[in-house]
Amino acid sequence: MDSNRKPNNLINEKSPYLLQHAYNPINWYSWNDEVFKKAKEEDKPIFLSVGYSTCHWCHVMEKESFEDEEVAEIMNRNFVAIKVDKEERPDVDSVYMTVCQAMTGSGGWPMTIIMTPDKKPFFAGTYFPKYSRYNRPGVIDLLENVSEKWNTSRDILIKSGDEIIEALKDDFGVKNTEGDLSKEMLSSSVRVFKAIYDEKYGGFGNAPKFPSPQNLMFLMKYYSIEKDKDVLKMVEKTLDGMYRGGLFDHIGFGFSRYSTDKKWLAPHFEKMLYDNAMLTIAFLDAYKITKKELYKEIAIKTIDYVVREMKDKEGGFYSAQDADSEGEEGKFYTFNPLEIIEVLGEEDGTFFNNYFDITSSGNFEGKSIPNLIKNKEYERHNEKIADLSKKVFEYRKERTSLHKDDKILTSWNALMIVALTKAYSTLKNDIYLEYSNKCLNFINNNLVNKSGRLLARYREGSSDYLAYLDDYAFLIWAYIELYESTFNMKYLEKALNLNESCINLFWDYEKSGFYIYGKDSENLIARPKDLYDGAIPSGNSVQLYNLIRLAKITGDNRLEEMSYKQLKLYVDNVKSSPTGYSFYMLSLMFELYSTKEIICIFKEDSDLIAFKELISENFIPNATFLAKKYNEENTIIGFLNNYILKDDKTSYYVCQSNSCSQPINDLQKLKDMILGVE
Repeated sequence: MDSNRKPNNLINEKSPYLLQHAYNPINWYSWNDEVFKKAKEEDKPIFLSVGYSTCHWCHVMEKESFEDEEVAEIMNRNFVAIKVDKEERPDVDSVYMTVCQAMTGSGGWPMTIIMTPDKKPFFAGTYFPKYSRYNRPGVIDLLENVSEKWNTSRDILIKSGDEIIEALKDDFGVKNTEGDLSKEMLSSSVRVFKAIYDEKYGGFGNAPKFPSPQNLMFLMKYYSIEKDKDVLKMVEKTLDGMYRGGLFDHIGFGFSRYSTDKKWLAPHFEKMLYDNAMLTIAFLDAYKITKKELYKEIAIKTIDYVVREMKDKEGGFYSAQDADSEGEEGKFYTFNPLEIIEVLGEEDGTFFNNYFDITSSGNFEGKSIPNLIKNKEYERHNEKIADLSKKVFEYRKERTSLHKDDKILTSWNALMIVALTKAYSTLKNDIYLEYSNKCLNFINNNLVNKSGRLLARYREGSSDYLAYLDDYAFLIWAYIELYESTFNMKYLEKALNLNESCINLFWDYEKSGFYIYGKDSENLIARPKDLYDGAIPSGNSVQLYNLIRLAKITGDNRLEEMSYKQLKLYVDNVKSSPTGYSFYMLSLMFELYSTKEIICIFKEDSDLIAFKELISENFIPNATFLAKKYNEENTIIGFLNNYILKDDKTSYYVCQSNSCSQPINDLQKLKDMILGVE
């Protein structure tokens, strides 16, 4: 950074992304009421740029254009420039990404919007170079062109903005659907996944390939109910492929954002908290189904990475680690064989290079990304490689350092709590429950305001932005997982309280579904509802999952009715894009297949531990679990008090299709009952 440069208005922000632009010669502002007043007073259009701190092309556009004096001079003279961190303002990002996709046919980051001071967009795009090239307009031409039109034919631009908002009304909402919920919705999705499945390397579709863990979660649940072995094969091949390639960091662990090629070899090297959380969940589910030690090992390594690199000393988790080091993408992660031999010695270095296919010709810009694509022994734990990898890790650590986006987001932290809680339950390791509770404490201490309203982002002692649907939905999911892993009522109580707040703030009482931002938040040009399960599941899909599970746990009919309305909301969307709503499918299966409520009335604490082990060791789809000590009254789940001990021993009940079995005392008999799928 040039020390002679003066900072702009972003210097007082907390977002690492905004701070990256604080010394640009462009006079950037953050999104706030004052800046829109300024645009009106100065009679200037607004140049809105949306991105995030670990975004490679955001860095490229900054270097090319936003650090450029010529661009800055034109921008500052003719526009009011606003920078938005999409991870802090998913509401702004969602509204204008819908505009961008509708106007250009595609979207992405950096996102570029030019709009009136009334926030009405009339131009949209993504990355632009400084000068026009290859049919892509340059920033300078764009700014000069728009500026001229603003001064000579502004009414056309304003009319265009009005027309765009009018035309997109339907895109921001969700049409109410008359279609029926059916198993065909599930089977058509599975058929499409089978059709686009890559039999050689796993994954779906062509490059670039994204992990999309909810696709694998859906397919595992479908396999467990329908016993379609081809579906499980697809899941395993995909999990193996993601691990064997360079998408997984074999030296320092953790998964990168996505693969640029079909082999999962060359990733886009940024590592996101949410990907690593969701992939941990998928690998733990796969471990429960297949009992493959490899999947357990990958889950443990992924958590190890997150705890080592992303954990704040107070227990929260940072957002991301950058793709770029010293201005080059992937430089941190690649090696040549000679440097490995220098670190490990001739014999061990050669062994290491052969194991991870590190060659002199390289596989990424002249160097090699360590991978196991050609390694037939990838499933076997190799102690020698584990020891050598530690040495290479220490060497790599000294080479350079990666930028970290150290803001703490409620939503992504909640996903990490889900992953840690599932790890605690599945792997029977108390440290994961400890991490979960520390992270929860962090959220409760730092991300709840005085009136009890959840907030979205914490950084350097500052908590900001009223929390969005994702924050509430993912955190409720975390509390439900914690309840079913511990049967501690405090978690269920928190889940139910948060759920009521979520309904109150985000539910559309007229047309059903949940809005992205709350009724107490800033009103944008639209109030969208997002159903699509993209890089992470949508808040609507997760909140549907919460409604169904809380309805089953508590017997609350009101929640069941809401969940049915929410299920119906998706029908048309699922028909038009069968693979785009995989997390929703987890809930749809609760509706379309028989469910089990499994109740344990325990006499001794040791019996509760045995019950928890039964749940943790087996993948039991479409089931809800409840437990109560025989002599304690349950005030939250009233109907549990009707269940009593049989023969003065710990008793188990299996409720299915609105009727419950006779109580049984034998845990093995319970296991046989619940693992038998009709």
